[in-house]
Amino acid sequence: MKTAKLMAVACLLLAWTATPLSAANAAPMDASGIVLGSDISWPQCGGGLPVGQAFGIVGVNDGRPGTANPCFAEQLGWASGSAGGTSQAAAALYVNTANPAEYGGWWPASDADVGMSRPNPYGSCDGTASPACAYLYGYAIAFDDVNHYGVPDPAKHMWWLDVEIGNAWSWDTVANAADIEGMAVYLQSIGAEVGIYSTSYQFGVIAGQLHPDSNLNGLKSWLAGATSPESAAELCSAPPLTAGGVVALTQFTTDFDYNYSCIPPAPPPLPPPAPVVAPPKPPVPTLTTDASGKRKPVLSIAQN
Repeated sequence: MKTAKLMAVACLLLAWTATPLSAANAAPMDASGIVLGSDISWPQCGGGLPVGQAFGIVGVNDGRPGTANPCFAEQLGWASGSAGGTSQAAAALYVNTANPAEYGGWWPASDADVGMSRPNPYGSCDGTASPACAYLYGYAIAFDDVNHYGVPDPAKHMWWLDVEIGNAWSWDTVANAADIEGMAVYLQSIGAEVGIYSTSYQFGVIAGQLHPDSNLNGLKSWLAGATSPESAAELCSAPPLTAGGVVALTQFTTDFDYNYSCIPPAPPPLPPPAPVVAPPKPPVPTLTTDASGKRKPVLSIAQN
């Protein structure tokens, strides 16, 4: 997920190349005491995995949409054993995004190719590189991510959409936005939380200005581009990628990828209130009868 450079090409699409996340041999915190997480994916297959990360984010794909990370199960187990200490879940997921249109293998030819339980906000797909077809493509790619690559309990995970110019995109930013929206809407339909990983530059080049009604508005942002733990913490104050969102994570890269949680952990729950103890009831006096036949209490202390 390192930042890629925009390449000028004389065709509808940007180059179809995968720019994966690099490994992160992260510790729970750096020397300054900043708690860090880590992200990994297929490049770490067969190699060492980070140790002691506060949280882990694992790539589902093998570098581009429609592919599977061959080490996903092992790496998800690694993430599930994260140390904690932040507001982030121990294990989250990320998936690659792209809009290859008719030039990238499978592409919907009509609405019948993708069964959706909701209307397509961009109208009917006619098999072209239109926003309507791009929306269906994104929806179908997210369906595969959830159902075909071994993700357990998919609704319980946070899903990050990795939006980078290193994968194939149309020059039509409306169609690109529709594609990402289609992915998000499927993930949201199963009850999963969705966020976006990118930089403001890359997201703007790819998706342009979103429609106010876009379901991408309000999503959490994971921002790349920092160079140190301190600059990652400062990047938390940058604008989110979409209107109404919040910057939840930032990433910096040295020889590895590290992640800083911008949202402070929730305070510990307050201790339960002490139980109210009722005052003891006065003892019931023991009565006796005196010589005159009157009832009177028995005195526990001898009287003079």
